Amino acid sequence: MTDHQPRNPDFAEAVRASFARQAMMATLGATLDEITPGAVTIFSTIPKGATQQQGFAHAGLAFSIGDSAAGYSALSLLPHGQEVLTSEMKIHLLAPANGTRLIARGRVLRPGRRLIVTEAEVFADTGTSLNLIAKLMGTMVPVSSPDP
Repeated sequence: MTDHQPRNPDFAEAVRASFARQAMMATLGATLDEITPGAVTIFSTIPKGATQQQGFAHAGLAFSIGDSAAGYSALSLLPHGQEVLTSEMKIHLLAPANGTRLIARGRVLRPGRRLIVTEAEVFADTGTSLNLIAKLMGTMVPVSSPDP
């Protein structure tokens, strides 16, 4: 794994502040766990409104927290006054999301000035094991923050 250097000494606070402004994550019961340069972990409950017809967590929940974990991993490397937007994101659904919560681990694969390539893995936590349920890969675009 590459050691990434953040360009904002307060990168963790910038990630926390941005995450706090994201209403979708609150709706999904998602919380930030680990924030390191180039890597972020997000936990999510599995709200009743985010399940599919067989009772598993919906793929939309896995995608949402995976996309956010990947995006915040990119944000952790940017200078003050910048945010990121997802340009594209691909997901491979590997197994049903059966568990008590989901865990998304995002990381930067290649940081760039205009494009940041990221990935995320999403796990279902059963209480006794973590099962890989989805793998995402995408591209983030740095943009000016609305309130630098």
